Amino acid sequence: MPDQTAAPRATELTGDHGRTTIADVVVAKVAGLAAREIPGVHELLTQGVSGTIAGLAQRVAGGDTRAHGVRVEVGEHEATVDLRVTVEYGVSIPQVAEAVRRNIIDRVGGMTGLIVREVNIDVTDLHFPDEEPAPGQPGVSRAA
Repeated sequence: MPDQTAAPRATELTGDHGRTTIADVVVAKVAGLAAREIPGVHELLTQGVSGTIAGLAQRVAGGDTRAHGVRVEVGEHEATVDLRVTVEYGVSIPQVAEAVRRNIIDRVGGMTGLIVREVNIDVTDLHFPDEEPAPGQPGVSRAA
């Protein structure tokens, strides 16, 4: 699946009175926001080394991170979404994953008219709220 940051692509929807072009990054942002709306999703993680570097650069520069952790493959009328997520400890991972899937399918379909054929979710870590650093203290990094 192509990296979302590689080259901006777009889907063109043609109707009786003209055409509408939707950039792939728009689809990725809708999917990312929809995933983050689900309780139990702590954060979305970048895809691979290039995504890690791009995600870090966006955070440092204050860039838009709504598509962070989301890859999309968009065809003429369909889309596939891939996500890497950290979930909250104690939640049912299958229930959170299904809720994320349903919300992405509904939001992307409702906002773009695309049919979402797949939402692939890679749960790569757990978030433990009691391990949050106290305000003003440096965070402790732990390997995933």
